[in-house]
Amino acid sequence: MDLSIIPCWLIPLIVGIICAILGYLLGRLFGKNDDHENDLDLWKRKNASLQADLDACRSRLQTTPSDPVAASSSASIASSFATKTIDTTPSTVTVAAFDAAAAKAAFGKSIKENDLTIVEGIGPKIKELFHNFDIKTWASLADTSIEKCQEVLHSGGKRFEIHRPNSWPMQAGLASEGKWTELKKWQDEHDYGKS
Repeated sequence: MDLSIIPCWLIPLIVGIICAILGYLLGRLFGKNDDHENDLDLWKRKNASLQADLDACRSRLQTTPSDPVAASSSASIASSFATKTIDTTPSTVTVAAFDAAAAKAAFGKSIKENDLTIVEGIGPKIKELFHNFDIKTWASLADTSIEKCQEVLHSGGKRFEIHRPNSWPMQAGLASEGKWTELKKWQDEHDYGKS
């Protein structure tokens, strides 16, 4: 075959197309998709935490208290189960005393108590949206469902809908409990909430 009849621009074009296709296929083959694995790990940790809370609640219900005040509270819990008026979203967040020095040591900057912007993915505008829904503390954000976080974001319009609040309650829980080094480590290892 005589290569002199092929236009000189056609050979680099064909080589480029072949390289692009091979690059795409190799990228799909060897590329990592850690988003789903990290989401799965997050949900496994949340599930384990909720299971431990459930087991603790069940063991408290099975023990018979000798204290009359505790007995009356157990009776009120039992009656609320009977009338189905018990709150289905109990607070599971421990609120520790705010230690500004520990927060600064972990993050390298001053942290104000209950500043929601410490949660990765929340900026000043999103913080205002949460304040409009009376979610003003780390503990209240930690007790907020992901669906409620989505509702807060939807209230701000289309530009806020790109955010992923899946980890925000968990991050707020760590801040509320004063677990600054764990929070910082988690944020360094993950990129959740950033879009």
